[in-house]
Amino acid sequence: MKQRQTSRKSAPGIVDVAERARVSTATVSRFFNNPELVRAETRELIENATRELGYIRDRMAGAMHSQFSGTVGLVVPTINNAIFSGLIEAFANRLMHHDRTMLIACHNYDLDLEASLIRSLLERRIDGVAIVGQDHRHGVIEMLNQRDVPVVAVWGHGKRPSIPFIGADNAQAAASVTTHLLELGHRDIAFMFPDTSNNDRARERYEGAMDTMAQADVAVPPHRIIDCPYEVTAAKTKAVALLQGDAPTAIVCGNDVIAHGVLYAALQCGVSVPDKLSVVGVGDFAGSEDIYPGLTTVRLPAQQIGKLAADSLVRLIVQEDPTPFENKVLDTELIIRASTSRVR
Repeated sequence: MKQRQTSRKSAPGIVDVAERARVSTATVSRFFNNPELVRAETRELIENATRELGYIRDRMAGAMHSQFSGTVGLVVPTINNAIFSGLIEAFANRLMHHDRTMLIACHNYDLDLEASLIRSLLERRIDGVAIVGQDHRHGVIEMLNQRDVPVVAVWGHGKRPSIPFIGADNAQAAASVTTHLLELGHRDIAFMFPDTSNNDRARERYEGAMDTMAQADVAVPPHRIIDCPYEVTAAKTKAVALLQGDAPTAIVCGNDVIAHGVLYAALQCGVSVPDKLSVVGVGDFAGSEDIYPGLTTVRLPAQQIGKLAADSLVRLIVQEDPTPFENKVLDTELIIRASTSRVR
């Protein structure tokens, strides 16, 4: 039997590009590393030569002679729904603007797994990493600091932030929707939130909602606090049980994913929203405007957080900007739609 050939045709290199464009190899190298330093006419010649030859830049070879790999990590709790989709998209697109690539990892709210993922990213010589929130296993931040790898926290900020952050005030977000329900006359309100022990964003939202109820002098009995993960199916199941029993007049959901599940449960149970039940979420995720009825929620600036996080990480990596890093708490916005009305 004929032995399979294992060698590949030699790929075009930087010398081939230089010869085709009729410029020096130094000019081609400058084009890839600092294109703004190359004249527009020369850039066009190199771009044409690159396209004609099918040349692909070998970044790993370049990294052997540089302190940077050109890769930035983003570690998120989940990619199973729309929670972080806007953040991921904006972060990746902005990194492309900086001629860098994103490596994404997901730990499914398991902080032990997050630590392992970050260690794996460090083994791949990432230049920097963005992680969600301020809750992380002991030693994770020290591991990054020891290797002088910049890190930025996104999505939240915490009361005592230990990591530079770009996020939103999650406590205020939950307070906004809770206040909205109170102003509509609701007092019998249920709260559906996930386990907050390893999730500072959920914890801040829960505390913001409870503080708002306390300030309004409205007691929240234990049976009105329902543990629910960020899953539509789980939220629907728990909401069906609630609505078929001693139903409240309103439900505050830890995010829009839970709220979507509650709306589906109300439809299954024949409970009219908002005539019999008002529902609010947090996030304003994809589908929250188009679901029926449209969901009242708080819009988190996901795209802006992703863009600013990418810009900030690159500045920290290249260390060209002497301006100190500034933590940023971005504004949220209450979006009132058809899922809420005055208590009947």
